Amino acid sequence: MAGNNPYYSGPVSDHFDGVRFFNPDHPNTDRSLSDVLRWRFGEQHARWPSSVPGRQATPDARIEGLRVTMVGHATLLIQAAGLNVLTDPLWSDCASPVGFAGPRRVTPPGIAFDDLPPIDAVLLSHNHYDHLDIATLRRLHEAHRPLIVTPLGNDAIVRRALPDARMAVGDWGGRVALEQEAEVHIVPAHHWSARGVGDRRMALWGGFMLQTPAGLIYFAGDTGYGNGAIFRSMRARFGPVDVALLPIGAYAPRWFMAAQHTDPHEAVRIMDDLDARHAIGIHWGDFRLTDEEREEPLTLLRQALERRAIDKARFPAASAGDVFNFGSSSPQDGL
Repeated sequence: MAGNNPYYSGPVSDHFDGVRFFNPDHPNTDRSLSDVLRWRFGEQHARWPSSVPGRQATPDARIEGLRVTMVGHATLLIQAAGLNVLTDPLWSDCASPVGFAGPRRVTPPGIAFDDLPPIDAVLLSHNHYDHLDIATLRRLHEAHRPLIVTPLGNDAIVRRALPDARMAVGDWGGRVALEQEAEVHIVPAHHWSARGVGDRRMALWGGFMLQTPAGLIYFAGDTGYGNGAIFRSMRARFGPVDVALLPIGAYAPRWFMAAQHTDPHEAVRIMDDLDARHAIGIHWGDFRLTDEEREEPLTLLRQALERRAIDKARFPAASAGDVFNFGSSSPQDGL
């Protein structure tokens, strides 16, 4: 334990001061109580529907190509060259410390939990409750026993509930070998972490670059854009991305959210920075976390693509149950 950090003990680095992690060369993501009160009581919050009809896909057990199925929010099933990977799995009804309160799911999960194929690995980007859901991880551990890949400190949170979980933990720049000749790299993100009131930035956050024989997939987790340098650095290190899974929601108001969450215009800039052949818009429409209207990200994404003369078919916004196959003439099936 370093100082008062309950999750991680390690050497000081360019993004760890010995107790807390931070975002180098990026605006501060910390918000004061007065900022929070100004947001919660001084801003207009859009109303969302209490429920939106959804559909559910039934995945194949394994595929040889590259397929991405949207479960909801930041949860996606990536199937690549025989490998099955879940990102930030969340099947619970609420994204909160308790199951009866907090942001409630508006759309049903796009895959029924019992219809999941064998899950080889989980990419766990950070410890916020809409990304690290212990109830779902417990179910996955019991049913599939996947390898959980996560940045520094998040393993301590998982192991409190699942002492025998299979974990691979790393810093930004870390590499983990997976099955089927694949590997995953933990890459930087502009964000923060907390599970309670006293542990802000004590576990690391990040994204993932998943290299497989079927293609290179980038999962951003949660991130702000900043000056874009971290994304251009990823392009220089890994080459052009085949599929980028990019957040397009939870961005309003900008004065509060810009340092930690991209809006659709910034997501399109990330697509450009990564030289991505395709992108999929995620992290919208499933849980009302911020102030924008539910479908506003769709409008802003369309405008951003038109502004940069990018074919909208290269960057759809995913709804629960959507299935995307890559390597064919059209990546989207059944829509």
